[in-house]
Amino acid sequence: MRKLLFSTVLSVSLAGGPLLTGPVWAQTQLRPGGQVQGELARGDDQLDSGEFIDVYEVQGRAGQPLAVTMRSDDFDTYLMVRGPGDFEEDNDDGGDDGTNSMLDVRLPVDGTYRITATSYESGESGRYSISLGTGGGNGPRGGGGGNTGGNAGGGVLSADRPASGALASGDRTLSTGEFADAWSFPVRRGQTYSVSLNASDFDPYLILRGPGGLSEDNDDDTGQRGTRNSRIRFTAPADGTVNVSATSFESGETGRYQIALEEGGRGSSTGQGRPPQGAYQPPERPVQGAITVGQTVNGSLARGDRQLDSGEYIDTYTVRGRRGQQLDLRLTGNGFDPYLAIQGPGGLSEFNDDDSEGDGLNSRLFVTLPADGEYRITATSYEAGEAGDYRLSVVPATGRQQAGRPQQDSYVENDRGRQDVAGGTIRVGDTVGGSLQSGDDQLDSGEYVDTFTFRGQRGQRVAAELTSSAFDAYVLLTTPSGEQLENDDGEDGTNSRLDTVLSEDGEYTVAVTSYQPGETGSYRFSVTPSMGSQRQAAVQGGPRVFAIMVGISDYGDEANNLPYTDEDAEKLAETLDREGVLNASSVVLTNAEATVAGVRRAFTEVAREAGPDDMFLFFFSGHGSQEDSVTSAQEPDGRTESIILTDGEITDTEMARLFNSLDTRLSLLVLDSCFSGGFARNVVDRPGVMGLFSSEEDLTSAVADKFEAGGYLSHFLRAGLAGEGDGDGDGAVTAGELATYLRAQFVAEVQGVESETMEGQRNYQNLVIDRGGVQIDDIVVRLASNGSYRGGL
Repeated sequence: MRKLLFSTVLSVSLAGGPLLTGPVWAQTQLRPGGQVQGELARGDDQLDSGEFIDVYEVQGRAGQPLAVTMRSDDFDTYLMVRGPGDFEEDNDDGGDDGTNSMLDVRLPVDGTYRITATSYESGESGRYSISLGTGGGNGPRGGGGGNTGGNAGGGVLSADRPASGALASGDRTLSTGEFADAWSFPVRRGQTYSVSLNASDFDPYLILRGPGGLSEDNDDDTGQRGTRNSRIRFTAPADGTVNVSATSFESGETGRYQIALEEGGRGSSTGQGRPPQGAYQPPERPVQGAITVGQTVNGSLARGDRQLDSGEYIDTYTVRGRRGQQLDLRLTGNGFDPYLAIQGPGGLSEFNDDDSEGDGLNSRLFVTLPADGEYRITATSYEAGEAGDYRLSVVPATGRQQAGRPQQDSYVENDRGRQDVAGGTIRVGDTVGGSLQSGDDQLDSGEYVDTFTFRGQRGQRVAAELTSSAFDAYVLLTTPSGEQLENDDGEDGTNSRLDTVLSEDGEYTVAVTSYQPGETGSYRFSVTPSMGSQRQAAVQGGPRVFAIMVGISDYGDEANNLPYTDEDAEKLAETLDREGVLNASSVVLTNAEATVAGVRRAFTEVAREAGPDDMFLFFFSGHGSQEDSVTSAQEPDGRTESIILTDGEITDTEMARLFNSLDTRLSLLVLDSCFSGGFARNVVDRPGVMGLFSSEEDLTSAVADKFEAGGYLSHFLRAGLAGEGDGDGDGAVTAGELATYLRAQFVAEVQGVESETMEGQRNYQNLVIDRGGVQIDDIVVRLASNGSYRGGL
């Protein structure tokens, strides 16, 4: 049986504060620091586990601190806060006596937040008070909960400069007694950050909470032996705001401290002059600018520039890189002897005076990056006071290359006609003619190589194709961030074709080379838009999804009612229609319409319209059941599963017969109901059929009350088909991408949701995916626009 949780709320205006809404009895006009009196009692809404609840709502702003306190003499209180961006905080004990609850949080984004007042044990009841105030945005170690009164310390951290503060008597305190200051800073998904807290008066302790479930605590910096200072290094799992508590290891400790934020790992250390025989360390200074891999910049060293202690002028650039990425750095100067250095995370410190493979005067560095993060490149001179123009380039290293010459015999064929290649830069859609020959650049292993660059966008699918009758073609593609893809053989076994979806915006580098060292000869090379494999190219966009979407909340006398399940079907139809993929012949059946005859009739009508180029979807959100049957290969547990409609059931056996009537490119069965996994063995038994089921065949499924959805699978399916499941951003959601997205969401959100068998054995709800004969890159939907899920459903 499906579980349920819902509540009725009433808006209450807070003078000078956020909007608080709550049960109909909560009509008190609150002011900051005020209270609401309430009562948990029999007849209230309940959690799945039996606790009575009252629910309030707060309209909050990004970065706003919020303190919620719940007190009761009648029961052990428990607080929960849920909000946009998967925001989730819980607290059991936050008061002095260990039974009151307190949450002190900093809101990550604008939006509506729900505060649930409940009890620690099921069935507890009694009077309580709940108050809302301005908090410091800090939680206790190891969980949600928060600070008690005191002065607010902290602010917004910046990577440009460290900040100072002090823990002192009168500051806000954690529930365990430590004074704490609240700091925050914005983060970007995939970016690496480091926060350090240094103090001599007390033992520093850092607490970080942020988007995507980020939760880090640290006492001592393991990278510095013998120190009590605290340091946390992390990679942001999502965009948003990170909240930092600067606190102490022991309660009551006080004193001054310094807190610093770095982007891209450990950052560079400061130094004076050029150290002999060691790391080159430019003085701390604002950088000249950012440079990307594949980019060349022009600059000049001149009087008035920053200088080393030894007198050399310097310009400094930053570049973002990945662990294992190989870079080729070149600095050429006009009128001075160039000197090049790079520093960054992982302890990297390399410098070079002369390019041994060039003219002996210019500077060149080949480096392999030891860690993800931001690296600092310094352009300077060998002698003090030297000045002049320079050219700095940072390109992927395709092996230590010999200085080559321009491809005089290369050309480009495109919509502008036939043109000479200019600097190895081409556009998507261009075809290049050239040749590998003695004197060209070479890879370490001896193959001649020509290098071309083009600009691409994330989600763009391209085919890089190299053909030659003179040698065995080989193509290497390097992304802007340094990831390398390669291909030896195309369809004929000697030509090379690399078909891929671009993973990021920026400049891509293609190395055109041969399979064996020393091979030479003419070639044709092209980078063109691609539709992927022939199987993928045949999948048309537009309204190609023929769907039957069934959701039942009002079961009448057939079964107990369910919340949100009828909306699951309606919202799925709205999502597919808005994305431009839903065919007009599709059918939505809710509540009284969702009869056995109605579903059978819909199959007959939709199956007649859907053809071999189309995708068919049957979706159901509602009750599921099991009945004893004969043990067989189809039912090894001796039970038949079914979905419950308003006037009867459709079994897994009948569902198999209905799916056998289809003649479509791909058919998708999605059941968000108890015991739904039992349909997999019956229905997913032929090519082109894929099944998504909210639970295993002997376990129940829960209502996704936190998302106001009838089921977790229903909620995540809508997002996945609307674009969130499009992992590579190419505007098409494949079977593999959808499966990966749904599994990730279940791990993040459904882990720990209890489930049970018909006999009452308890376990946890798990997603079941059966692709059968559907391949990983088979397209489920090709979106009309390359947009992502916008939420709000």
